[in-house]
Amino acid sequence: MRGPWILALAILAGAPATAAPLTLDAALAAADAPHPDLDLALAQRDSALAEARLADSLNDFRVTLDASLRTGRNETYNDRFHPDHLARLNARKTLLDFGRQASSLQAAEQDGQARELQLLDVRAQRRIAIMARYFDVLLADMQDAADTEFQATAYVSWDNAKDRQAMGQMAPSELAELEARYADTRNKRNDGRRKLREKRLLLGAAMNRANMVLDDLVDPPLAGNNRPVPEFEPLLDKVLTNNPRLRAQRQLLAGATHRLEAARTTYRPSVEFEAEAAAWTRQSATRDDLRAGLNFVWPLWQGGRDDALVGKERARFSELQAQHDKLVMDLRQALLEAREEILYLRETERPGAQLNATWRDMALEKARAEYEMELKTNLGTSMAETQSARLRQRAVEYRLALAWARLEALLGGPDELSVLLAGKLEDKK
Repeated sequence: MRGPWILALAILAGAPATAAPLTLDAALAAADAPHPDLDLALAQRDSALAEARLADSLNDFRVTLDASLRTGRNETYNDRFHPDHLARLNARKTLLDFGRQASSLQAAEQDGQARELQLLDVRAQRRIAIMARYFDVLLADMQDAADTEFQATAYVSWDNAKDRQAMGQMAPSELAELEARYADTRNKRNDGRRKLREKRLLLGAAMNRANMVLDDLVDPPLAGNNRPVPEFEPLLDKVLTNNPRLRAQRQLLAGATHRLEAARTTYRPSVEFEAEAAAWTRQSATRDDLRAGLNFVWPLWQGGRDDALVGKERARFSELQAQHDKLVMDLRQALLEAREEILYLRETERPGAQLNATWRDMALEKARAEYEMELKTNLGTSMAETQSARLRQRAVEYRLALAWARLEALLGGPDELSVLLAGKLEDKK
């Protein structure tokens, strides 16, 4: 009776050839590799830095060259056309703008710092996304192993039943039922393998390796799942202080404050230095070859443009303030959910999965003993259920690792969590 069972495993459990194994650390290293999400954050950062350079250059020297080839007539030249060509080199520099350029520069610099912080958050989210895809593939692999065991068991039962039915020991309807069960397990296994291929492709896409099918993954130890869980209030204080998204939002708020101040300075006067050198084809007592001076400009009235600009910046500030307040609420809720999930998985799900795995191991040993004594025809069901029990255990650990990763991202990185845990240990001493 062992022959069909061994043959079924040989046929159904075959796996395609794989490349070099991929570790979780190697996969997470792709979080810093080029990716559309990262490219977008980098472009936004570069745009903000360019705005800062633009604001810093607002009061730089402005040098222009003005030249004309023209002719004209007047009474001085007997009312005849006479060349009136010119070449003029003009240099201007704003000396005083009463805070306009300084406010614009400060606003742009705050925006640049905000984009840098958002870039950190994008990298953290990329790591979480890659980790989730990595674990999806591992779970799908284990599910495929269990489905293969169930299919092999159903195949052996159906194959043995055909001999019994041929000898008249089984009704045709019973044989048809076993064949239908085998077909159901085969369909489930094939559908699971389709999903497994999709998950491998999704992992490749998350790593920006869309053309690669990542077959062989190493199951990580995940020792960090056993770290002590800090209390909620110290965690919340860390989040409100160090979370990159919240810090970025505060920088954007500060930038909006400076931008509003810059909009209000459009009413203020400015003083600029001007120097010019010119060459003329016509000589005139009113034309200077060289001249220099100071210009005083005060925009007394520009219609409703200035008021509209101030109103726009004030509304932008209110929008950013509302986003900041909503973000504080969202981060608090996300922190609560991550911490509660860690506690639930460690205190409830993990012990339950461990008890189930222990029971399945004992059931497998019992089934193996009965198989050796030929009281059973195969071990398939027990082996498949043992695989399912292990899958449940690993699924708990993967959820724990993802919850810890989300917690670290909320705190601003694993270093911040390490500092908090170190402080907790010192307090215990």
